[in-house]
Amino acid sequence: MSGEEADKMLCCASCGTAGVDDIKLKKCTACHLVKYCSVKCQREHRPQHKKKCKKRAAELRDELLFKQPEGRHHGDCPICCHPLPLDPKLSMFMGCCCNMICLGCEYANQEREFGLKLEEKCPFCRQPSPKSEEEHLQRVRKRIEANDPVAFWEMGKSCEEEGDYRGAFQNFSKGAELGNLEAHHELSLLYQKGEGVGKDLKKQFYHLEEAAIGGHPDARHNLGCHELESNPDRAVKHFIIAANLGLDESLGMLKDLFRLGLVSNEDLAAALRAHQASVDETKSRQRDAAEAALAWREAKDASR
Repeated sequence: MSGEEADKMLCCASCGTAGVDDIKLKKCTACHLVKYCSVKCQREHRPQHKKKCKKRAAELRDELLFKQPEGRHHGDCPICCHPLPLDPKLSMFMGCCCNMICLGCEYANQEREFGLKLEEKCPFCRQPSPKSEEEHLQRVRKRIEANDPVAFWEMGKSCEEEGDYRGAFQNFSKGAELGNLEAHHELSLLYQKGEGVGKDLKKQFYHLEEAAIGGHPDARHNLGCHELESNPDRAVKHFIIAANLGLDESLGMLKDLFRLGLVSNEDLAAALRAHQASVDETKSRQRDAAEAALAWREAKDASR
C-alpha cells in the first residue's frame, strides 16, 4: 500500500475527517480501499470513487473465486472421518440428523444389525430408520425448525421432485442463506431455467460462484463450461480446481484442452496427480466392500 493510499485509510475519503477520538471510519465494503465517516460522505464520494471501486471489487472477487478450496463441499463422513466421495450413490442422507454418511459406514452398520438381529437405526444418531418417505420428511421438517441448512436443501429437493418449483426455490434460498453450498448450486439451476423464479443470469452466476468458492466441483465445472468460449484461460483455471477436487469431467476437459494446446504439460500433470490424490482420500477397505456389495445388488436386479 502506497503512502497516499495509507493516508486515505486514516481519514474520510470524502471530507478528510481523521479517524481519531470518537470518530470511527468505516471501510468501503466492496473494495476496502477507502474509509468514510458517514453514509452521507460515502454517497457524495461515490461518483469519483465508483470506477476504481468496481475494478478493485472485481479483483478481490477473482482472488476469492480462483483460490483452491481446502476440501469438497460435502466434507467428511462424521463416522469414519474420510472425505465423502463425489458420487451421490456412495453416500446416504440421514433425515433424522441431516448428516451424509458414506456407504462404507452404512454398510458396516447394516451388517452389524443383520448379524445381531437389531432394529435398523441411523449409524450416527441411532434414531430408528423411517418406515416411509412421509416419516423421513417429518424428520427433515423438525430439522428445518432448528434452522438446519441441510434440511432446507433436502426439502427443496423433495419439492422439486414433486414439481413444486416455487417451494423448491424458497427452501433452497433459505438453505443458501444459511450457507449450504448444494442449495446455492440448485438456485443457480433454477435461475438458469426460470423454474420457480424468473430467469436471472446475474443471480445464476452469483450462486454458481458461491458454491464453487465453497468447494462444489460441479458448480466449478459449470463455471468453466460457461467461460470456455469467451475466456478459455479462466475456464482452464476452473477445470484445474475442479479436477483437483476429484471431478472426472473436469479432468477430461483438461485432457481435451491439452490436445488443443490450451493447457500446458505441467498444468495437466499437476492436475492428474492432484485428482488421483483426491480420489484416493475417499477410499477405504470398508468402502470398497460396500461398493462391491452395491455392484452385486445392481447386477442381480438387472438380471431379473
